[in-house]
Amino acid sequence: MPRQVPLEKTRNIGIMAHIDAGKTTTTERILYYTGVNHKIGEVHDGAATMDWMAEEQERGITITSAATTCFWTHSEYFGDPDKNRDYRINIIDTPGHVDFTVEVERSLRVLDGSVTVFAAKGGVEPQSETVWRQAEQFGVPRMAYVNKMDIMGADFYNVIDMMKDRLNCVPVPIQLPIGAEDSFRGIIDLVNMTADVYYDEMGNDMRVEEIPEDMREKAEQYRTEMIEHVAEQDDALMEKYLSGEEITKEEIVSTLRKATIENKLVVVTCGTSYKNKGVQKLLDAIVDYMPAPTDVPAIRGTNPDTGEEEDRHASDDEPFSALAFKIATDPFVGKLCYFRVYSGKMDAGDTVYNSTKDCDERIGRILQMHASHRQDLDTVYAGDIAAAIGVKHTTTGDTLCDEKHPVVLESMEFPDPVIRVAIEPKTKAGQEKMTIALAKLAEEDPTFKAYTDQETGQTIIAGMGELHLEIIVDRLMREFHVEANVGKPQVAYKETIRKPADVECKYVRQSGGKGQYGHVKIRVFPNPGEGYEFDNVTVGGSIPKEYIPAVDTGIQGAMQSG
Repeated sequence: MPRQVPLEKTRNIGIMAHIDAGKTTTTERILYYTGVNHKIGEVHDGAATMDWMAEEQERGITITSAATTCFWTHSEYFGDPDKNRDYRINIIDTPGHVDFTVEVERSLRVLDGSVTVFAAKGGVEPQSETVWRQAEQFGVPRMAYVNKMDIMGADFYNVIDMMKDRLNCVPVPIQLPIGAEDSFRGIIDLVNMTADVYYDEMGNDMRVEEIPEDMREKAEQYRTEMIEHVAEQDDALMEKYLSGEEITKEEIVSTLRKATIENKLVVVTCGTSYKNKGVQKLLDAIVDYMPAPTDVPAIRGTNPDTGEEEDRHASDDEPFSALAFKIATDPFVGKLCYFRVYSGKMDAGDTVYNSTKDCDERIGRILQMHASHRQDLDTVYAGDIAAAIGVKHTTTGDTLCDEKHPVVLESMEFPDPVIRVAIEPKTKAGQEKMTIALAKLAEEDPTFKAYTDQETGQTIIAGMGELHLEIIVDRLMREFHVEANVGKPQVAYKETIRKPADVECKYVRQSGGKGQYGHVKIRVFPNPGEGYEFDNVTVGGSIPKEYIPAVDTGIQGAMQSG
């Protein structure tokens, strides 16, 4: 089956933000307007498509990043069937809570661009800074969407100032809001210098009008600033600008796109997803300013045979290479491995080489994921994000590639857990089920660890925060039917020797025949900083030397249990 959409018209983007800035609601609206969903699901009703886990629907939060695919025709060509420029947008909706920061990190690792959502009231919040830094680390181009323009205290211009102060970036608004709070009714498009005014709640009746008189001066001011930023990026445009010539719309869009991809500036859009205003313009901006896989630098990897660095360019003709960025357990199909294809293509049923683990993996089926729904694919191409069934050894961060052209792509590093609790099943029969379930959950989530404490014999689970571990225990019950009690880990207190002491002990046991007899003298004294040392000070073979190691072993055994 040939490729549906050319690589230049593919966008791999993530939606990231602070808690409750409106990431999932924005994604739901995108799915509605692109025709994937015919009904809008609300987060607070527990009906959002992207929040498909029961825990997410109950709590109204995102826990696991969900991937989906949609197609969008740029709104300029809505009425023109000949210019059907369908763009394919692969979206990953990420969590906002710091406990699930690994979900954001591994999603950013495989994405080409990200939309950072800010709430118009809160602006740049603590977790916004965290996800921004993560994107910085991977060099992911960003654009901003100022959401919730309709709530009390919404202030678009304050968010712009906060972006400058806290994120040290160069925000360039390409839209301005018309009104704010209750009176928010539309958007000024600074590129076209027109106003998009909404006349209904569903965002379907949008009319392009002249800019309102009371906004004209502000629009002129921000357009001039935008043109100056554009001119700074290109010497030829700077000359044109200084000589008083008009910079065309095509030049503005292409220059802003280039500067965004190079991380020199951040384009800013606005709207209110819940009230369905501004989402179509956000989709247009994603198409206009976010990079295609061909726009970002080729991914670097190491050839495991020679140890030399190699580049893999985004092209179907290059050898196959992909990165597994997430493992999930699906109740119907078993282990799902999400991967991003960087180069080449792969068919369902192919055997590929896992260069990280040095083993072959047979790809049974390839699925196009839409949150938790799935459809089978025959082939995946460069730039695609999909999921595979049938992999046995692959874990998060592994590279899958063509056996004849092996390459190891840079893997991911994950933070160590910060909180630990003890867990035990409510029934004896649940012990084995719990062990298997914890192993599966640890495979899915690299920041979750489960182990047995050698000293107390307790099973300990460790994660990134209380919410993280609470969700794990919840999932044990729902998905694996294991009821468990959670408590504080026991602390093993240890004794130490504080002053010298002499001990003499006799062991006599009559067991028939000669019986057993032992007589030991031990002198112990503190040895600060050095730990355990054993000195044999017996003289002249008074004790056969074969017995000495047994005494040493006995003392060490007693030390373990106190």
